[in-house]
Amino acid sequence: MTFPAQRPRRLRRTELLRGMVRETRLSVAGFVYPMFVCPGSNVRQEVSSMPGVHQQSVDRIVEECREVAGLGIPAVILFGLPETKDAAGKSSLSATGVVQRAIEAIKKAKLNLLVMTDVCLCEYTDHGHCGVIENGEVANDATLEILAEQALSHARAGADVLAPSDMMDGRVAAIRNKLDANGFSETPILSYAAKYCSAFYGPFREAAQSAPQFGDRRSYQMDPGNVREALKEVALDLEEGADMVMVKPALPYLDVIRAVRERFDVPVGAYNVSGEYAMVKAAAQKGWLDEKRVVLELLTGIQRAGADIILTYHAKDAAKWLKT
Repeated sequence: MTFPAQRPRRLRRTELLRGMVRETRLSVAGFVYPMFVCPGSNVRQEVSSMPGVHQQSVDRIVEECREVAGLGIPAVILFGLPETKDAAGKSSLSATGVVQRAIEAIKKAKLNLLVMTDVCLCEYTDHGHCGVIENGEVANDATLEILAEQALSHARAGADVLAPSDMMDGRVAAIRNKLDANGFSETPILSYAAKYCSAFYGPFREAAQSAPQFGDRRSYQMDPGNVREALKEVALDLEEGADMVMVKPALPYLDVIRAVRERFDVPVGAYNVSGEYAMVKAAAQKGWLDEKRVVLELLTGIQRAGADIILTYHAKDAAKWLKT
């Protein structure tokens, strides 16, 4: 029997060999940990569908941020649960809002941590949609100024990166212009450029208390069947001034991450969303999956597809596992 000259298994024999020739090396350097800020003090309420994830008051957020920074995770992204909601999400603009106060508190703590913020209205509107409603529809242009003012309020509070997630046409340009006109030309924008209308957002809507009170978000979030449209959305956001772009969700859209990575020479993010997290947690609790191996494998897959930045609720656990 003639054996092949090429034997790929030679380089798989030991962990040292496998590590030496590994093509994709998962790193904590690209992790962003999502956090949910709520009113009050000493509040830490676990989200029932997302074990290990909490709604927290500003003081407890700062405590967890110390832990996050200590694990070497470079960034958090903040989502707000306001005290009051209205039809236009005006509470999102307040200098004393929960997100604005959380930014200031984290910065005051002088942690080695980037503070990113979600810029959207869904958590702040009483109807749960990402923009204002006119004649029963989400009104694109009427929403842009509110989003731009929200972004400016986050920048004034000290946010390092602003991440608009609303999927309104033209919102990156509106935010960029507002920031530049008010002395924040150096503040970067990470745009949710290709955000799909996904069934994987369910647990997040519990965590952020942002489920739509009527209809759905199909008229402004992307159709799951489209890839070329995602590339168009990314191109438009970059033309409007986005510095980085994101694909959301991650796992069902690895092909989109790869397509964006190959087409555009900018940092690419991917959001490993709440439903993806909840599925792993539920299966691990049942003993059906090895949580550590599955999490590190799926995060490696997201990075291998082309993501430089990974927003993930697994960030703290993964950071611990990568150290061992």
